[in-house]
Amino acid sequence: MTRGTAARAQDVAMAQDPHEAQAAKLAEPPIPGGRVEAMMGVLIRVLAFSPLGRPLPAVSLSALGFGLVAFTGLCATAPGASAATLPVLLPLTALARRLGAPVLYPDVTNVIMYTGITLCCLGLAGMLWANSGGWSPDPRRVFWSAAAVVAVVVNITPTGTSDPASYATYGRIAALGHNPYLYTAADLPGGSHNPYTALVDPRWRSTPSVYGPVATWMHLAAALIGGGSRPWLAIWVLMIITGIAFLAAGYLLLRTAANPVRAGLIWAANPLLIYLLVMGAQLDTFIALAGITAILISRRDATGWHDLAVGVVIGVACGIKVNAVFVGLGIAVPLIRERAWARLLRTGAVAAVVTSGLYFFSYGTTALRALPAASSRVISQSFWRLFQLVGDQLDPAATSTLIGVLWPPLLLAVAWYLYNRLSRDVPAVLAATCALTFAWVLMAPWTLAWYTALAWVTLALLPRNSLTRWLTLVTGVLALAHFNAGHPDNHPTP
Repeated sequence: MTRGTAARAQDVAMAQDPHEAQAAKLAEPPIPGGRVEAMMGVLIRVLAFSPLGRPLPAVSLSALGFGLVAFTGLCATAPGASAATLPVLLPLTALARRLGAPVLYPDVTNVIMYTGITLCCLGLAGMLWANSGGWSPDPRRVFWSAAAVVAVVVNITPTGTSDPASYATYGRIAALGHNPYLYTAADLPGGSHNPYTALVDPRWRSTPSVYGPVATWMHLAAALIGGGSRPWLAIWVLMIITGIAFLAAGYLLLRTAANPVRAGLIWAANPLLIYLLVMGAQLDTFIALAGITAILISRRDATGWHDLAVGVVIGVACGIKVNAVFVGLGIAVPLIRERAWARLLRTGAVAAVVTSGLYFFSYGTTALRALPAASSRVISQSFWRLFQLVGDQLDPAATSTLIGVLWPPLLLAVAWYLYNRLSRDVPAVLAATCALTFAWVLMAPWTLAWYTALAWVTLALLPRNSLTRWLTLVTGVLALAHFNAGHPDNHPTP
């Protein structure tokens, strides 16, 4: 039976049974996935027909979950009081402190954070189910509501990661004329008493930057505004520009998505992403913005100027974090399929020239020195951790080498599997980029919840599919497994 014949048969059945029609509307397109996918499908249908799949409960859960996370940022800021929030006072946090907000201590913070993150996931799922069931709010209202939330969030102390402190410190190092790829937080004047160094976890004060030169320039700009004694101001600037990048990506989705409501719910109004990307001031927000920009340009036309623009955007993105290379690989997939070798060569050459120029004409090879060591680390929430624990009993060096050899081909295999799970009718560049970045999150030895940003922003332009449920689940689990700023695994990596 062809796809068209099957669709007509389904339309007849839906016309005969309105309940079956509603169930079909709520369910994702049928894609083979084995027993696990079938069981997940049953669970999704049950939840989608529950009150969770209605607009008001779904939005309420999202707001409540995010409110709990934001409450942590407003209250748990006393030095040593909580490992989940940096001990700096941004404007709204300072106001809350003056108004007598309570200080939250670790056990209380843990309960609030676990509950908040879980509710964010459930609320997101409920909003998407409600949208599949017919709920269609004004996409512009969705975007501007999200923009209002982001405008508030950037004034709250970062929660769930210590990365903004490292970013600001790398910027301070550059502001003093030092090389942040060689010079560390511990080397700053005053040592641990330096205002910037004091915010960086002691375990990472001797670690140089692992980010690209474009990221360093952003950090430098923030540190110049903060000066030598106001790291909170530098962090605030980083929060603001991250919020702007997040909303810029959301606006592009609003203007280009075939289903702007779904795109808005998946990105701009996604409470989980606002928490992870904006409240954490994560650089992956800029990678997502650059990635979706490059993809949209590549789909717009096939002229040489468009290829040039795509290559420049990819190069700049790689100058922020090296994982932006997945954008280039995703854009290359349809060009290879179409045998558009001239376009592939132009885009790849420009991206390579821009990337190499940014690295070698700024900080030279020192900007790449820390990458091999960083890429060999294994984080506790990765399945490679169990492999490492077993292998270390035999030969730690061989185990590390074996992990480094195995995970790239496994990443490609999983990406191929995910790519083929998406409908062949969807744009190949979106499917390939989403599959590659999702597979990277699943297979890389070092993986964090905010690394899913690029997968989310491409997923927002795709029609309903079963990857949405799995990306929500993976992002939520990673967020739950890793939200405390003082955890040894919370280290800025590429």
